[in-house]
Amino acid sequence: MKGPSRRLERRGSEPLKMPTVSVRRDLLFQALGRQYTDDEFDELCFEFGLELDEITSEKELISREQGDVKSEGASENVLYKIDVPANRYDLLCLEGLSRGLQIFKERAVAPRYRRVRPSGDPHRLIITEETAAVRPHVVAAVLRNITFTQERYDSFIELQEKLHQNVCRKRTLVAIGTHDLDTISGVFTYTAKPPNDILFKPLNQTKEYTAIELMNLYKNDSHLRHYLHIIEDKPLFPVIYDSNGIVLSMPPIINGDHSKITFNTKNVFIECTGTDLTKAKTVLDIIVTMFSEYCEEPFTVEEVEVVYPDGKTLVYPELAYRTETLTADFINKAVGIDETAENIAQMLTRMCLQSKVVGDHIQVEIPPTRSDVIHACDIMEDAAIAYGFNNIPHTTPHTYTVANQFPLNKLTELLRHDLAASGFTEVLTFALCSEEDVADKLRKNITDTEAVHIANPKTAEFQVARTTLLPGLLKTVGANRKMPLPLKLFEISDVVLKDESKGMVMYTLCLYYYVGARNKRHLCAVFYNKSPGFEVIHGLLDRIMQLLEVKPGQGKGYHIQAADDATYFPGRCAEIFVRERSIGRLGVLHPNVISHFELTMPCSALEIDIEPFL
Repeated sequence: MKGPSRRLERRGSEPLKMPTVSVRRDLLFQALGRQYTDDEFDELCFEFGLELDEITSEKELISREQGDVKSEGASENVLYKIDVPANRYDLLCLEGLSRGLQIFKERAVAPRYRRVRPSGDPHRLIITEETAAVRPHVVAAVLRNITFTQERYDSFIELQEKLHQNVCRKRTLVAIGTHDLDTISGVFTYTAKPPNDILFKPLNQTKEYTAIELMNLYKNDSHLRHYLHIIEDKPLFPVIYDSNGIVLSMPPIINGDHSKITFNTKNVFIECTGTDLTKAKTVLDIIVTMFSEYCEEPFTVEEVEVVYPDGKTLVYPELAYRTETLTADFINKAVGIDETAENIAQMLTRMCLQSKVVGDHIQVEIPPTRSDVIHACDIMEDAAIAYGFNNIPHTTPHTYTVANQFPLNKLTELLRHDLAASGFTEVLTFALCSEEDVADKLRKNITDTEAVHIANPKTAEFQVARTTLLPGLLKTVGANRKMPLPLKLFEISDVVLKDESKGMVMYTLCLYYYVGARNKRHLCAVFYNKSPGFEVIHGLLDRIMQLLEVKPGQGKGYHIQAADDATYFPGRCAEIFVRERSIGRLGVLHPNVISHFELTMPCSALEIDIEPFL
């Protein structure tokens, strides 16, 4: 039997997709220096770790999405839609894709990217302290004497959009601004001002607007309205000026029309503002390395000095090369091959990782385009791609074992099916949550929760590992309040608790780490209706105990007794004992807990530890 067929929404859930790059087949083959049949190019993509997703045309795409009438007059040039790994930012445009394939086929060598100083003083970008509360970071660079064609210009714009949707996380982490350097004058200033004090003519508009007017204007814009929430509630909006007071951009929303670039632009000033400095540097490196090949001196980028509020000056772009050292034995064992160090170095060089053999080791140089290479296992993966997954020999395992289901998971699966048969709907919630979720909202003190804290949380929603499943279920109820009542939900998952004496030891990349925490498998269920439904939750407990063959009664059975818990209504909470051992609690939730999770009706809950039943 299955549980009720309701579709429950989970907050923050969004499907993850691999980026798709659309390139004109003729331009791609021209860059590759030869023609391929569709099957040959499909095979080439597979060898390089990519996938040719679709062969189409601009006209066919428009016809499919907007109808035949809209597609009239559209280009019938063949388009290749290629799926690339989400962390390979260097393959998101025609330039990077063709360069990578040429190097892979050994028809070209990886270029050396260089940061150069101009003949005079470099441009300076000054950050004021007002930006700290909005978007504190900015990096910049100049592409000098670049030659655009319409195709190159289109690719340049499209790469920015791909980066915005990918590594920039829809401009929340990083926003890119590109400007015609010949229309503006340094020194540049990055500051933050009240929105009414910002006045400029935005891109492709005919008059000036204040920042407040712009936010209202773009609320109906199909493209820009998705980014307004990033700064609309801030008292100050970020803005970049040149030395004459001309507005270059109001990140992360829109650039100024005065400095817009065209395919006739010769010198491009690129700035990347953001809340994550590492991501901003990565984005800047990708843009300049991809398009510096069109500069008068190919693969050179002019530096820009960025002056911080404390007076510190840093030079960008970094274009940093770094070196990793590993052994041929490590790669051979991990991939399942038997190649010499020289052959492995050659394979890695084909993957844009310049490598050489030094003694018993392979020295691998990571270029600024490969921010995806973080550990030795990333290098090993590239070696496997270059070797060819289909070429890895099939081998018989050296150790023979008989598989058996982990007892805790077997118990979990049995309980899941029976709880669904009891009329409860299963949900899966995030293992991380905010401190407020496990403490304040449950009327508890965070110091009493044994919560494991994240050292550098990227969002207030994910500060600690959950110590209870209850907040996740209550948030799910809150997201589904419009569903027919009653709502009967359950979850069986792990919680994480501090354990200084019995922490786990993890083995990763030949290193041991002492965690100081343990996982516990909990079962939690809630009943949300116009009446508390304590009897429903109590009945569910009895059914669970019946399934686990634990009879009611003290001693070797189970029983409940009154308990005090701030999360529950006084006098409506009980502690659950099995074989004289406490395993959890059930009861009617306190009205304050209900209101903290934006609920309006009473709710009963049950949460127990199922590991004692093994």
